[in-house]
Amino acid sequence: MPDLAELLKNNRTIRVIGFDDAPFLRHTRESAAIAGVVCAGTRFEGMVWGKITPDGWDANAAILDLLLGGKFLPQLHILLLDGIGFGGLNLVDLPQLAEQLKIPCIAVMRREPKLAAMETAIARLPHPERRLELLKRAGTIHFSAPFVFQVCGTTPELAAAVLQRLTDCGKVPEALRLAHLIGAAVMKGESGNSA
Repeated sequence: MPDLAELLKNNRTIRVIGFDDAPFLRHTRESAAIAGVVCAGTRFEGMVWGKITPDGWDANAAILDLLLGGKFLPQLHILLLDGIGFGGLNLVDLPQLAEQLKIPCIAVMRREPKLAAMETAIARLPHPERRLELLKRAGTIHFSAPFVFQVCGTTPELAAAVLQRLTDCGKVPEALRLAHLIGAAVMKGESGNSA
């Protein structure tokens, strides 16, 4: 399979999956849903749907369960996440995910994260030191207008170029935008306006 630099250079289609969590009820025992949308460039091609535990420890396992052995993974060049926290503070281990899937993984944020506020929230949950370690493992936060992101498995420069290619308009790659809209529509009956 060609690498990202080659795909960009030759103006070839990049196949991506973008994961976002759906709205969920906090402070309940109910699971939270995650939507994974597969796009060829910015064109929708398919999706996966899974569950995670709010503020739990199973974000990586849920994503791996949806992809390993499935039909989409062999086609994918890159994986995008809407941040590293799903279902509240169920944090993804970004380097481990990239290593296990054998594709680059990028956590895209809508704005620079408020790390002090996150650390305060983490302190209220079980095993805060373990969560803080996952936060650190995600790596350096990079800025390449209009994107704010963390990346494992490729360079920040290549990641920024790929994000640009996968974004139709605005500052959110299409696979993440669609995952956000679909998650909201399934859980609330209609999509929101903040995609």
